[in-house]
Amino acid sequence: MLNFILLQASQNLTEGAKAVTKAVQPAGVSMGFFDLAIAGGPIMIPIILLSFIAVYIFFDRYFAIRRAGKVDSRLMDRVRKHILEGKIEMAFELCRSENTPTSRMIEKGISRIGRPMSDVTTAIENVGNLEVSKLEKGLPVLASVAGGAPMLGFLGTVTGMISAFYDMANAGNNINITLLSSGIYQAMVTTVAGLIVGITAYFAYNILVTNVEKVVFNMEYATNEFMDMLYEPAK
Repeated sequence: MLNFILLQASQNLTEGAKAVTKAVQPAGVSMGFFDLAIAGGPIMIPIILLSFIAVYIFFDRYFAIRRAGKVDSRLMDRVRKHILEGKIEMAFELCRSENTPTSRMIEKGISRIGRPMSDVTTAIENVGNLEVSKLEKGLPVLASVAGGAPMLGFLGTVTGMISAFYDMANAGNNINITLLSSGIYQAMVTTVAGLIVGITAYFAYNILVTNVEKVVFNMEYATNEFMDMLYEPAK
């Protein structure tokens, strides 16, 4: 009985595919994005929402990190000059005018000049940790999108195939392509959509992480240069 049902389904699918091909080719009809989204079923709603979230986080963080990485290459030289000349307030105002993570770290260090070096180092590190935390805001969510979107797509695949086999079982010997098309569409569309969103979010996440690491490197370099500068008057 099972073999008969599978054979009948195969014949119907083949005949249906031929009929669809003949009907589609002359008219040149193709499915649009919204048609595919509707065919994907309810699972497409969270996948599309995740795609919007991923796009928002990427562009928001990309431009924020880019702004954070723009530091005047002469900042430390000018700060050094002011501090060695005893113009602490001018150095402080210079850093404040820059308004970048690096300048805010140096600004905190300048405000601690005169205290033990360990206090200066701790203050700079605390500010640095806060700045890095701000830069990484939203990255865990983006990583979750990269991992969660494909899983939602596979969930849509499973539910779509269950729907297709359920319709097949209820149809008995009267199986046709129309009964199976909705479930198969849902299975394929959700899989593709989930993978597209997940792969895109994965690459976006790695791009942002790489850019954050570059900013952190510049912050550490500036911090070391500032600490070395504080020892110079004592030499």
